[in-house]
Amino acid sequence: MSLIEIAGVLLLLMMVLLSGGVWIAMTLAIVGFVGMTFFTGTPPGKNLFTAFWGSNASWTLAALPMFIWMGEILFRTKLSEEMFEGLSPWLNKIPGRLMHTTILGCGIFGSVSGSSAATCATIAKVALPELVKRGYDEKIALGSLATAGTLGILIPPSITMVVYAVAADASIIRIFLAGFIPGFILMGLFSGYIALWAIMHPEKQPAPGVEMSFMQKLRASGNLIPCTLLIVFIVWVLVAGLATATECAAYGVLGSLAIAWWGGSLTWKSFFDSLLGATRVSCMIMFILAGAAFLSMTMAYTGIPRALAEWVASLGLSPYALIGVLAVVYLILGTALDGISMIVLTSAVVLPMIQKAGFDLIWFGIFIVLLVEIAEVTPPVGFNLFVLQNMTGKDSNTIARAAIPFFVCLVICIAIITVFPQTVTWLPDVVMNK
Repeated sequence: MSLIEIAGVLLLLMMVLLSGGVWIAMTLAIVGFVGMTFFTGTPPGKNLFTAFWGSNASWTLAALPMFIWMGEILFRTKLSEEMFEGLSPWLNKIPGRLMHTTILGCGIFGSVSGSSAATCATIAKVALPELVKRGYDEKIALGSLATAGTLGILIPPSITMVVYAVAADASIIRIFLAGFIPGFILMGLFSGYIALWAIMHPEKQPAPGVEMSFMQKLRASGNLIPCTLLIVFIVWVLVAGLATATECAAYGVLGSLAIAWWGGSLTWKSFFDSLLGATRVSCMIMFILAGAAFLSMTMAYTGIPRALAEWVASLGLSPYALIGVLAVVYLILGTALDGISMIVLTSAVVLPMIQKAGFDLIWFGIFIVLLVEIAEVTPPVGFNLFVLQNMTGKDSNTIARAAIPFFVCLVICIAIITVFPQTVTWLPDVVMNK
């Protein structure tokens, strides 16, 4: 069979299993096992164990359950409700009001966690119940959470950025700096759409709250101070190089417990409920990661990603036509691979093409990260879709449809950095050339 036929068979099998209600992680592992058994000469058993162990035996990944536990503590101890009560007076006159907290929360938390899954899961756990309870449209909330959760890999630090920097032999610091401005642009686009939607659909959001004076707003926001200080502290120790992301996650859990205890909302029941909730969500995410790692290993052995990259190289395209075709190729790969695998499996062929076409490797790194973000919300293997599906019980296709307007915002952001590459390269050049 040709590589295209193999890819078609594996994709069809995945769709059948997902449609039949098979667990997402099991579906990914089964497709990987079938692909490795019938379309490669490699024994699947040993590679299955290697992929499952390698994907989860990571010190960096230890930050994931800790950050999720932090979100569970905020959710179970009424700290999240107090945070929303404090934010509400300040957002009262902005179209969309508290809907913007999903974007802001994902942006801030993404800068701490560096993980799309942790960002999506944590902010969804805190924000979604509060927004629904207050009468906001659940569909827009789900769409914004699915896409804004991807800010975890665009706003530094980011594991995906580190992998790209290593593959491209580029400066990790320059890659990190390059992500800030596109990250803020993307947050602006997301919030802009929410404001536009709110103006067009005023009936799908609660009525504005009572107007308050500046001092009344400050008093109402008193409960924000402890959580704000905790977030600022976590970001500061990370940026200052005083702690790793995993250590920051531990500080976040300890700080959340301390704040909940000080506020009198921490009980043994809420403690154990938060721990069990974090365990369930973390196991779900890690199981999916393991299945995705095994499927990525199968794809590598079949040679499909490399063949796609070599096919693009053989076309002899102009620079911007090359970028357009690569965007389509990466979007196709994103339906079956996680972002790190997409970069690792194609970099050896793609990066020389990019350099020859005259593109800056730092710019291309952010370009790929944005494409990886799109892959996170693209069925059938949209990782953030899976996270929200397991957390809310909503079908992943329902969440994907809710995310379409925000998906368009991602595409617009890619167009902006392509037309104006200085949005990516300006900050690294200014900081590193001093």
